[in-house]
Amino acid sequence: MLFHDIALIDKDGITREHRNVRVEDALITSIEPCATTLDEAQAQEIEVYDGRGKLIIPGFFNNHSHVPMTLTRGYGEGLSLYDWLYKRIFPFEALLTEEDMYWGAMLGIAEMLSGGTVSFTDMYMRIQGIYRAVMEAGIKASLANGLTGDASTKLEQTVWYRETETLRRDAETSDGRVIANASLHAQYTSAPELVRQIAEYAKDKQLRMHVHLSETIGEHEECKEKYGKTPARYFTDLGLFDVPTSAAHAIFIEGEDYDLLRDKKVTLCHNPSSNLKIGSGLADVKKWRDHGIRVTIGTDGAGSNNNLDMIEEVTLASYLAKGIHRDPLLFSTGELLTFATRNGALAQGREDTGLLEPGYRADLAVVDMTSLHFQPLYDIGTSLFTNANASDVVLTMVDGRILYKDGQFTTIDIEKVLWNVYRIRDRNLATLAE
Repeated sequence: MLFHDIALIDKDGITREHRNVRVEDALITSIEPCATTLDEAQAQEIEVYDGRGKLIIPGFFNNHSHVPMTLTRGYGEGLSLYDWLYKRIFPFEALLTEEDMYWGAMLGIAEMLSGGTVSFTDMYMRIQGIYRAVMEAGIKASLANGLTGDASTKLEQTVWYRETETLRRDAETSDGRVIANASLHAQYTSAPELVRQIAEYAKDKQLRMHVHLSETIGEHEECKEKYGKTPARYFTDLGLFDVPTSAAHAIFIEGEDYDLLRDKKVTLCHNPSSNLKIGSGLADVKKWRDHGIRVTIGTDGAGSNNNLDMIEEVTLASYLAKGIHRDPLLFSTGELLTFATRNGALAQGREDTGLLEPGYRADLAVVDMTSLHFQPLYDIGTSLFTNANASDVVLTMVDGRILYKDGQFTTIDIEKVLWNVYRIRDRNLATLAE
């Protein structure tokens, strides 16, 4: 396939217009200045995509999500975090089956594909349903069940262990599209001995780790009071960061935490919409970056966001940094794109994607810049994280395969998905009302 006469943002963050991007099988094979007309390109024996007025970018990597939480979108608005969790989310989630997870994941995957996301890192439960949705939809993912438990919990006797072992076996047959992770939910939902167990398990099985870190001031300060150390130091001492780790939120990290996380090569994932909506606080992403910590972007779950729009998420991250530091130059378009693409790919352990370069996987998105809210257009590249939103994405490709184009999904029956999502909603609401 040839993307003809299209704009792109190069590895230095500079907008380049009038480029031809060629894809063969699963790879980007060439990027060259456009030297032909559309008619001349169409005369070749390949599919040609008219790129005029459009921007091609590496697809987004949503580095922290709970994708089946699309099923809880809008359920529990106007409540405090505690009431939201204990009065609405936890009771609703307790009713969800593996099949329900499949349908909730399908809805979330469709939403992500329609917004240019090509891969996501997920922490949830009953993950075989999520795995099935990923494989059918064609997207990529790093999946895990978030472990919780007290001091009496024996890892090998848990549902978590059975699900993770099954996922490890399934992932081996996924042609690399699914990566199995280990995941600890958080410090405040697990005992030290359980943290040691999962750390040893992840190290033995050579799995990456996914964890919530210092999301609220309460959990951060209670850890210091209980153990005499911050959650970052607590996890470091228990060996959790001895494998490659992605930690979400990290709003309240302090002092030596920055050096610990950098030295352990922990990736931090910024989730600005969720942090603001729940009232958790504001992460200092500039400080993360300045300490040499890899920065990624995530949407969190749709229950606390309430969408999975990565363009909106990156734009908000940019504006928050500018406001916090009173610096309108934070961050450049190229750096923001790196946070949301290449850094996310590396955090998942995917070295062959996340860049718009020959030889890399054709995990791509195309953004249409012809809508009224872009006009008049001065720089097509810098308009990405100022003017655009998910609805401007017109094509999403994973491994050279088009999964979404012009409002249509090639692998998802969206009407069937929506019918089942409403069926689950109505069933759960009726059960909870009894």
